[in-house]
Amino acid sequence: MTALRHAAAIVLLPGTVTVVVPALIVAGGEGPSVAWDLGGVGAPLLATAGAVLIAAGLALWAWTVSLFARRGKGTLAPWDPTTRLVVAGPYRHVRNPMISAVLAVLVGETALLGSAGLAIWATAFAAVNHVYFVLVEEPGLERRFGDDYRAYRGAVPRWLPRLAAWTVPPERSRPAR
Repeated sequence: MTALRHAAAIVLLPGTVTVVVPALIVAGGEGPSVAWDLGGVGAPLLATAGAVLIAAGLALWAWTVSLFARRGKGTLAPWDPTTRLVVAGPYRHVRNPMISAVLAVLVGETALLGSAGLAIWATAFAAVNHVYFVLVEEPGLERRFGDDYRAYRGAVPRWLPRLAAWTVPPERSRPAR
């Protein structure tokens, strides 16, 4: 059942954002234009950068989902959230690595497929998530995890990763109240 819960959350949330919507944008718009049809070495370089961003985003995405399952005892979905505050791995550097992962995939797709529509979609995704995290997600995490989340929020940036990993105080790894 756990695998099914995670699969549903992945398909419905980041799967829709990175596969379904981009496919609709590219199919309904100008169509793909690999690496913006740049000439010379520009096209292969941009296409390679796009592929690297997609691969890195997928790897980070898988890592965060795994941490949510193993450490958080929940999924990435708001309707099936973690019961423990996850402050391990990439979460020691940035508070929202899942969103960073999805954004990396979207930017990679934009570069690889050369689509202005995908660039707009990636920008809209970033803006909507910023507003959602500030107005909904973070206050919800503060209610669920209290002082543990406040300490984490004060030490780890929302979007731009800190270079040195945050060291989690031992008393900060309790289940939600």
